[in-house]
Amino acid sequence: GQYRHSLDSKNRLTIPARYRELIAEGAYVTRGFDGNLMVYPASTFQIISQQTNQASVTDQTARLLKRLIFSNADFIEVDKAGRVLIPDFLREAANIQSEVVIAGVGDYFELWSPNSWEVQMNKLADAEMNAQRFGSLDISSVP
Repeated sequence: GQYRHSLDSKNRLTIPARYRELIAEGAYVTRGFDGNLMVYPASTFQIISQQTNQASVTDQTARLLKRLIFSNADFIEVDKAGRVLIPDFLREAANIQSEVVIAGVGDYFELWSPNSWEVQMNKLADAEMNAQRFGSLDISSVP
């Protein structure tokens, strides 16, 4: 699903109840690949960390990926009111001002500025292009 929420005066974001359970043990928020933020449950982030750290430090692309993910990551916890604090440097990186779109993406969720989210939704509105983009993925049948 997707939700729109406003940040409070302390830059805290209320997480929808259905996502709170996902990050009840804490989570990591980091820069996404599309001008957004990605919020991973701590356990999922640990798996990503292990997989990423298997790449050779001599591989320039691997180093860039590590910098993107880890130097932009911050641990967050849900408070008793269901809010998380989004660090300033990450809000700025995603151009998030006062309103946030929270979008579920399987085992994690993303945070978007409303304008950036609208751009994404416009890309997904083109059915013909979606057929080309996603045609090679084998999701046509359920086992």
